[in-house]
Amino acid sequence: MRTRVKKTAIRNSELRNTTSGSLPIGPVLGLAPTRTLDVVREVQRGLPYESFERFQDQTRMSLGLLTAWTGIPARTLARRKRDGRLKSDESDRLLRAARLYASVLRMCGRDVALAGSWLRAPQLGLGGERPLDLAATEVGTAAVEALIGRVEHGIPG
Repeated sequence: MRTRVKKTAIRNSELRNTTSGSLPIGPVLGLAPTRTLDVVREVQRGLPYESFERFQDQTRMSLGLLTAWTGIPARTLARRKRDGRLKSDESDRLLRAARLYASVLRMCGRDVALAGSWLRAPQLGLGGERPLDLAATEVGTAAVEALIGRVEHGIPG
């Protein structure tokens, strides 16, 4: 017997038939480098604080949601804003969030509102957990990415 998740949950079958073209993470963070090694160097150096602001603008999510997702406290972000640059580990977490967001956005046909709703809604394929809650860790992000792959290939989640 299947348990029903809240009515606000978006059915994965509704997302299956959306555009599946690639969406690079560069525009999500305002990064120019397109080669992987260039991105690695940027992360090691620490992304500019503006990358976080760009991500917030792109996702249209509140600061509270993004600090929980990236694990970067608001007070730390205030200091990074003053300094102009994130630390390497913070940059890595922001990049992981941007990578996942780009995948969700692609799955949702580049509909920002739908992508945000999907991230905040409990998903049966994640045991009724919200993707945004799981995505605060690498292993949780991998689970969400696996679900996205199943949805994009029409495999029941």
